[in-house]
Order: sequence, then structure tokens, then C-alpha cells
Amino acid sequence: MSLDDAARALRVTPLTIRRLEKAEVALKPLYVEKLLETYGADRQERDEFVAFAERANEPGWWHTYRDVLPTWFSAYVSLETGAKTLRTYEPHYTTGLLQTREYARHVLSGGFPNDSDEDLERRVNLRLRRQALLERSDAPTLWVVMEEAVLHRVVGGPEVMREQIERLLEVSELQHVSVDIVPFTAGAHVGACAPFTYFRFAEPELPDVVYTEILSGAMYLDQRSDVVAHLEAHSRMSLLTSDAHSRALLNRMRKEYS
Repeated sequence: MSLDDAARALRVTPLTIRRLEKAEVALKPLYVEKLLETYGADRQERDEFVAFAERANEPGWWHTYRDVLPTWFSAYVSLETGAKTLRTYEPHYTTGLLQTREYARHVLSGGFPNDSDEDLERRVNLRLRRQALLERSDAPTLWVVMEEAVLHRVVGGPEVMREQIERLLEVSELQHVSVDIVPFTAGAHVGACAPFTYFRFAEPELPDVVYTEILSGAMYLDQRSDVVAHLEAHSRMSLLTSDAHSRALLNRMRKEYS
């Protein structure tokens, strides 16, 4: 059925149908039901799809933090919540999903220096609440690659750093979490760039997505060439270290902060 045919069924413009199909606008359950009826779907199929559309339009739990959640970051939290695999590269700080409360507070206070104490606390609570996904029964696989520089950047003082490193050692024991530390001795390498996160989903229809930050916002990449380039970079960086070396480095740095 053409866009024109589908548009006539809903009494809308073909542009509206195109935007619906490209997920550029929210799905209206009445539109979904009418289109499925037009396409010949049976009653059970229509009911299932309408239920999906209604759920898709419900705001996520992070919606209550919208006052301190940058517009460009809300999509990240949604992707993070729905992913089955996350692979992240961090050259500057411990990745947000593994930060302790005090470490997160100091990182966020540096990133948002004009925040009130109340807003800063809400940002910290949002970051910690995101970490609950690692405790779900269907928790995603998290593979973190960090630069050794992260361990030398003193965030909040020695006590905060020691607690953060202990947290990394603890979570690296989990079956679904890997923490790789690229040592200084690795020299120049393909991933020495901005931090990024790769998302893969259980649903085969959903494309892989890469998120990367810039100073004033972020980019979401889903072109196959862009995704593959970041995925290969992550894999190459992980080969520059090993689990044993990463744990030894973490243990050494924990002693230095004692």
C-alpha cells in the first residue's frame, strides 16, 4: 500500500504517514488501530500493537528528573534502559553506571558549576538510579574500557578515589560487567578521542546506536559505517590490556590512595 493510500485511510497527509513510519512523532493508538485494520491485521494483532503504542507513549521513570536532565541526554537514558549490550569508552572519568555517590557528586559539580545544592543532589540521584539496571534479572552486559588517566585524575580527594576504585574492583567480579583499563604504556591508539557508548538491543529490528558527547550536547549515530568504526575501536582498545593487568592496576592505585 502506498503512502497516499495509507494517508487516505487516516485522512491525513502522506507526510504524516512517513513521519509515523520513521518514528519522528509519537504514535497515536487510534491511528495505529485504523492503519492495522486497513492493512488487514486481525483483531488480536491490532490489540497487541495498540497496547505497544500506548506503552511507548508513557514517560519513562526519568521523566520526573526532566528539570535537571539535559534535553539531549534524555534519549541516552532511554537507550540505556532498553539495551541488552552496552560498550563504553571513557578517557576522563569513571563511567556513570559505575560511579559512587561522592565521586558522582564531584564530577557533576564540576560539570554544572552553577547548580544549586538541590539541583546537584537531583542530578546525583538520577545518576545513581540509572545504576539499578545492573541489578535487574535481565541486566544488560556492560563492557567498560577506561584510560589509566581516569585513575590518576583525583576527583574529590584520596578517600573518594579509594572508594571509587573499590567499587570498580567489586563490579568487575560480576559476570555481566567487564572493566578494562588501558595503561599509559599503550601509547597512541585508535580510540584516543571523545567518550562514547555503543548500544545493542534484543529486538533485531532496532539498529545499533552510538552516543558520543561534545561540549554543548551530544550526537546519536546509527549509520552502519559510524557504528562499526566505534565498535572496532572499542575492540582494539580492549586488546591493549587484560583482566589481570586491569585488576593489578586498580589494586595498585587503591593502595596509593590509602
